[in-house]
Amino acid sequence: MNYSESVVTFSCEGEDLIGVASTPAQPSDCGVVIVVGGPQYRIGSHRQFVLLARFLAQQGITTLRFDYRGMGDSGGTVRDFTRVDRDLRAAVDALQNSNRKLERIVLWGLCDAASASLFYAHKDPRVVGLVLANPWVRTIAGEAQTYLSHYYRSRVFNRSFWKKILAGQFDFFASLSSFFVTLKNALFKTSSEDVGPEPPLREKMYDSWARFSGKILVLISGEDLTAKEFTDMLASSPQWRTLLENSRVTRHDLPEANHTFSREDWTSEVSAVTANWIKAL
Repeated sequence: MNYSESVVTFSCEGEDLIGVASTPAQPSDCGVVIVVGGPQYRIGSHRQFVLLARFLAQQGITTLRFDYRGMGDSGGTVRDFTRVDRDLRAAVDALQNSNRKLERIVLWGLCDAASASLFYAHKDPRVVGLVLANPWVRTIAGEAQTYLSHYYRSRVFNRSFWKKILAGQFDFFASLSSFFVTLKNALFKTSSEDVGPEPPLREKMYDSWARFSGKILVLISGEDLTAKEFTDMLASSPQWRTLLENSRVTRHDLPEANHTFSREDWTSEVSAVTANWIKAL
């Protein structure tokens, strides 16, 4: 094994945060902070963050995966992904403190952790790259439209769906009720996220993306409704498409993958694509 792992404890506003650093024997000057989506902790679904961190370390890339305040082994109060800027800054500081040779930082986030990374990155000049896996752009209307476009349509062509109907195991009343709620939500022009003192989620993400001057790798799963909501947004928004078409942005699609890249070959592909992209920075 050409890397070592160690527990890292660091402070954020008086609370102890816990992380694990994977450090290569001969590290490069670029390190990665794995930002965890919620609600989960630094290991990730099916140990995906452990596997990612160790693969990157084998490629000479120092990696830190950690728990936000209030999650996993870290102290403090639970907070959502829009309120973790200080946790991220503390993690970037901790990674740099663990290896003074690190001059450049990449943030790697899945789902709402991708969004959290995006909100933070432009505020820290040390962050030169973002890996955004299936970014979270969820609104009530957007989620409903995605279900109508992808989930319900696929159900019609699903063999098991028709088997349930023929076997009398299908609850028509409950399904119709759910469908009409979804349809109602899809017709809304705004959602609860659009009301309040802060900008709506998608507007805030767009602004953060436009203000970030580094490079971005976008990973998209083909069999994930969160990813489909993101790509549907791109299809309907020329402004967002302009952001994605910028030369600073690389997009990599995994057509058969699910939200967390749960199969071994998907995990391996994500890890390899990430490592190669970071080396090319």
